[in-house]
Amino acid sequence: SARRNILRSNCCHRHFATSAGALTLGEKMKALESLSKNGPFRWQSIDDRDAIMKTYEFADFKQAWSFMSKSAQLAEEMDHHPEWFNVYNRVEVTLTTHDCNGVSEKDVQMAQKMDEFANEVFPMNT
Repeated sequence: SARRNILRSNCCHRHFATSAGALTLGEKMKALESLSKNGPFRWQSIDDRDAIMKTYEFADFKQAWSFMSKSAQLAEEMDHHPEWFNVYNRVEVTLTTHDCNGVSEKDVQMAQKMDEFANEVFPMNT
């Protein structure tokens, strides 16, 4: 709709990757290696699909919800939405780009920001 296009043109996602091409295996492995420097919980490749996942553990539900709220705002800004599952203090996140049926630069950027949010909510969580 016209309203959605206006919102898209005015939101912050223009600062993020717009190309939705899938990363090569080498690019994905390099991205995972870089993301793994962000703390004890690691982003991993998923065996049965072209996606990456990570489980965050927080002190309590309030911290998990705060992380999810920050991540939801980012998802709207990027027009790129994670798959996630939450139980109490644990949030399992899966990232993939459906437009290219694989992991894209958008997923890597979102993973980096989610790690930053997790560290803001619960330092040394990432």
